[in-house]
Amino acid sequence: MSGKFVTFEGPEGSGKTSVLKGIVSLLRKYNKEYLLTREPGGNRISEAIRDIILDTELVEMDARTEALLYAAARRQHLIESVLPALRQEKLVLCDRYVDSSVAYQGAGRALGEAEVLQMNLFATEGLTPDFTFYFDLLPEIGLNRIKEHRQNEINRLDKESLDFHNKVHAAYLKLAQDNPERIIVIDASLPLEEVIELTVNQMKIKLPDLFK
Repeated sequence: MSGKFVTFEGPEGSGKTSVLKGIVSLLRKYNKEYLLTREPGGNRISEAIRDIILDTELVEMDARTEALLYAAARRQHLIESVLPALRQEKLVLCDRYVDSSVAYQGAGRALGEAEVLQMNLFATEGLTPDFTFYFDLLPEIGLNRIKEHRQNEINRLDKESLDFHNKVHAAYLKLAQDNPERIIVIDASLPLEEVIELTVNQMKIKLPDLFK
């Protein structure tokens, strides 16, 4: 496989999805082959699992059940969407991947980061992104952004306590510290235009032929 796999991570309200839209608009200008996708989701089966995971009515969901559902959705997503695109030499831009499970279920749900990572290594057969953008933002700022701009899209995880989101944030920072060769940290508290510019500049360094 000669395609490139780039993932985008961050706490709730970090703006990574908006950054992805900005990157995609540039890729279209340069007529680049790419796949824009997300987790959980990306195909029919994984999107169906996503609906279950994020359903605000399913408050009784067990933490291990949640983690297993994420891993199952991820497996189907890889087999049906990501791997075929990489074989076609496409650039794959994925909104969330294994790091999310490590942070949210491993730390936030206190299942153990190492345990959740091992589960997902099984699901993905060890497929690691070429590089990852982590959009860093204090949880209280991100949650306020959601309240102000995404009232109609609040999901089950958005409703978790600030303590939960602080644990997720701390886990993300640890992942970035432990994986400096893969994870590029972007300050998501900056204006969106600046965040997009910083991200694109880093992509030009990592993939110098991308915007030519």
